[in-house]
Amino acid sequence: MNSRMSGQQYEQQLLEDISGFYDDPLGFVLYAFPWGEGSLSDFEGPDQWQYERLKRLGEKIREDPLGRVRMAIASGHGIGKTAWVSWLIIWLMSTRPHLTAVVTANTQTQLSTKTWRELALWHARSINKQWFEWTATKFAHIEHSKTWYVTAAPNTEKNSEAFAGLHGPHVAMIYDEASAIPDKIWEVSEGAMTTDRAMWFAFGNPTRNTGRFKSCFYEDRRRWDCVSVDSRTASMTNKEELNEWVETYGEDSDFIRVRVRGQFPRAGTLQYISSDLVDLAIQADIEYEAYAHMPLILSADVARFGDDKTVVGLRQGRKLLRLYKFRDLNTMQVATEISTIISEVRPDACFVDSVGVGAGVIDRLRQLGHDIIEVNPGTNAQKDELYYNKRAEMWARMKAWLLEGADIPDDRDMRNSLIGLEYGFDKKERIQLERKRDMKRRGLDSPDEGDCVAYGFAEIVVATRDQSFEPSSFEPKESESHESYV
Repeated sequence: MNSRMSGQQYEQQLLEDISGFYDDPLGFVLYAFPWGEGSLSDFEGPDQWQYERLKRLGEKIREDPLGRVRMAIASGHGIGKTAWVSWLIIWLMSTRPHLTAVVTANTQTQLSTKTWRELALWHARSINKQWFEWTATKFAHIEHSKTWYVTAAPNTEKNSEAFAGLHGPHVAMIYDEASAIPDKIWEVSEGAMTTDRAMWFAFGNPTRNTGRFKSCFYEDRRRWDCVSVDSRTASMTNKEELNEWVETYGEDSDFIRVRVRGQFPRAGTLQYISSDLVDLAIQADIEYEAYAHMPLILSADVARFGDDKTVVGLRQGRKLLRLYKFRDLNTMQVATEISTIISEVRPDACFVDSVGVGAGVIDRLRQLGHDIIEVNPGTNAQKDELYYNKRAEMWARMKAWLLEGADIPDDRDMRNSLIGLEYGFDKKERIQLERKRDMKRRGLDSPDEGDCVAYGFAEIVVATRDQSFEPSSFEPKESESHESYV
């Protein structure tokens, strides 16, 4: 536009220009953002898959101006999906007066820290940013905030009314990480998507081979415009990391199918231990007499410094009695803390992680006179035909323990570590667990608590003590150098 224009003339020209992109989202994205400048200096425009999907969306609108649009994108990791969602929101808000729309994601964390934050970033870059206001839960037209907006809504079933009450000349629904959005929310959304010009978009890693997101690509495909995007075809992905994943997990493993190829897994879901199973264990309350004479097992996942923490667990039968957590301790300090616990509770067996700094802890504990069983999760499983390594086998035993009716503390970190881990199958069809560093790349914490408890299933243990352990007989000491709590 002409730099000599007055402010009023500029706004009028901007309004006329943008109104011409009603059925041209690709044209809008090229027009609205400063490609090749500032933070976008390395980008001349959308990536190829983004370009093609924007073009296809415009074609569908031109083919049937009053028709309903349903578009689903299943993709691998890191392709720029959240940026595409942000462009979509800004284009819809800019070209559809009094738009009413809802955006949701698989979790509140994903919605607030990724999807919605990315929208704030692209809003700040947009040529018409002065038209709209971004808040933590709403993206609205400044002059018509009550009738022209997009809301960020959690997808809990208690909040399902947020997905049913869309009314107005233009409505839209956007799902990010759609595989994990409950079927109930899909069902409620269906009713809001029956009006003319309604638009429904579903994006995400195809982590489950059941559910409504998968149906978009199979039995319900006639109503959805679907595409799968391989991460290796996107220019912005880390090819070295992707190739490492393929080498580690295998080209046709479920992990690669989902995280790289954008294809649905052969197994039901990548989540190894379900949320429902963990919640049942948290709610359980096993009586003392039911486990009193079972072997008392101590297990430890050792860390030194950094984000990870050392976790020590005490388990007796189906009861996980206690978790002790320590941060920022060197190997000698960790050994001292574990030695104190061993001396006080006298477990029947002590399993300690021997990888990395754990080896030094084991040496020191043995020097102090303790009988320690080394656990190397990277070694071969006893049932090598079923499990990729010993870690996968130990987690499988822990999962079986949970299925039998375990009782675990109501510990948020413990719950997250159990339900966050994903799995697939290697080239020999053996169960293979996701690596810790891959979980961190997905924005999750290392599963320290889960690994700690799993190590206690490395071998079968027989009780050797004369008397049972009283849960209240030992309280861990507190110190400023670490955290230690039940």
